[in-house]
Amino acid sequence: MIQAVEICKQFNGQKVLDNISCEFLPGMTNLIIGQSGSGKTVLMKCLVGLFEVDCGKVVYDGRNFSEMSIGQRKEIRQEMGMLFQMGALFDSMNVEQNVMFPLNMFTTQTMEEKLDRVNFVLQRVNLENKNRLMPSELSGGMRKRVAIARAIAMKPKYLFCDEPNSGLDPQTAGVIDILIQEITREFDITTIVNTHDMNSVLSIGDTVAFIYEGHLWWRGSKEDILQAENNELNEFVFGTELTSRLRR
Repeated sequence: MIQAVEICKQFNGQKVLDNISCEFLPGMTNLIIGQSGSGKTVLMKCLVGLFEVDCGKVVYDGRNFSEMSIGQRKEIRQEMGMLFQMGALFDSMNVEQNVMFPLNMFTTQTMEEKLDRVNFVLQRVNLENKNRLMPSELSGGMRKRVAIARAIAMKPKYLFCDEPNSGLDPQTAGVIDILIQEITREFDITTIVNTHDMNSVLSIGDTVAFIYEGHLWWRGSKEDILQAENNELNEFVFGTELTSRLRR
């Protein structure tokens, strides 16, 4: 479990996050949603330590991440997996080398052990025997699946996904959503997804935190969201074509 406890963050005197408290649960896809500029990306960056909080704290399974030194944070960082918005694959490396990258960086495993892990995660994302392909030879959906394989190569306890469906068609986006949810449940990962895609929310939103003007404005599940009596949330949700159809 990851806990944000009374987090505040400001830039140049402007408050971006104001007293955010929220729990992100293991074995669930925990979604953060909100309009552009609402503070949701800043919140995720605070959770992973890319931004330091001005007040409050971030807690990983009882460990106060905010009070740790850079050296002390290393252990928790090695328990994190990151899925970046555009995949962020190394174009000069093939699929196998991309997935093996964190294993080379952070483990002392033998080459045989690393290859076993690479092949396992590639099989898990339905890319078996694609080891030698280069990123330029992959479709957008395949690139995202390679990025997911790399993100889980280190057997993370925590998985952070920043706009995982960016640039994908709706059908491929749905495949990526379900894959993230399946992996989360299968390996009991605490997964946090930063998204503005309401298709994702209604498909895999085990828990949903709506950030509005730097505040935690609403929290619930995908089952709750369509019936929520929250004007700002409704304006955000029902501004999309999909949820407008569902509401009718």
